[in-house]
Amino acid sequence: MIRSWLYVPGDRPDRMGKALSGPADAVVLDLEDAVAAAAKDEARRNVLAVLDSGRTAYVRINDPAAPAGRADLLALAAAPGSLAGVRVPKCEDPGELRRVADLLGVPVFPLVESALGVENALALATAHPLVGGISLGEADLLADLRAARQALAWPRSRIVVAARAAGLPSPAQSVWTAVRDLDGLRADTGAGRAAGFFGRSVIHPAQIPVVHEACAPDPEETAWARELLGRFTGAGGTGGEAAWIDASGRFVDKAVVERARWLLCLAEPADRDTRDKESDIR
Repeated sequence: MIRSWLYVPGDRPDRMGKALSGPADAVVLDLEDAVAAAAKDEARRNVLAVLDSGRTAYVRINDPAAPAGRADLLALAAAPGSLAGVRVPKCEDPGELRRVADLLGVPVFPLVESALGVENALALATAHPLVGGISLGEADLLADLRAARQALAWPRSRIVVAARAAGLPSPAQSVWTAVRDLDGLRADTGAGRAAGFFGRSVIHPAQIPVVHEACAPDPEETAWARELLGRFTGAGGTGGEAAWIDASGRFVDKAVVERARWLLCLAEPADRDTRDKESDIR
């Protein structure tokens, strides 16, 4: 499960190497917003060089309807197999997303950044078998809506529902732009997880451990999930009945069991991080 998507400007090869060796779950080599128009060609060459070296990474292309985006697609179509997937900005048209997926043959991740994109969220999420996830680009969306952050409540819910209706992973949250405000990042990421998001796009390495921490379930929740599933598995995987009252007096049915399984899935990356740290100490 991907908790952190670290964006790295494609015109900064020094940063790309460090990012790919760092703690982010996924690195996104950015050809779009982080790169000035005059540096697009250089950034594209840098990204292709990384992929040619065998380093696995995601790439955010430019708007596929724009000249820079078309150039990105032609270049990546000839790239080696280390391209993990592409994030596609300004997504509104499911047909265009299908063309990108068919051309590249790798997972595509539509970024919804306009009112029309929000309206078409489910159509985008189900546009092609290679759609690997869907998420919001909140800054662009707010500009299109001519609104303040309060207007994001419904689009966020819309993206969460569209992703799950399409059978996709819970969407990653948009970038937290106040890079030095790590407490705000922690609180906002936790609130996002409670609202159905999982993981986050990040733009600075300092944000990565905070996001990973916020993605982990509460230890008490994890302990409860392990205990419940232990009983469930010990009873032959059915609990012996469709529903029951657990030792704490809580009603348990299929939905509760599925939540317990989800909590343990969330705990796995955190457990792995802990084991890695302990191994480093030894």
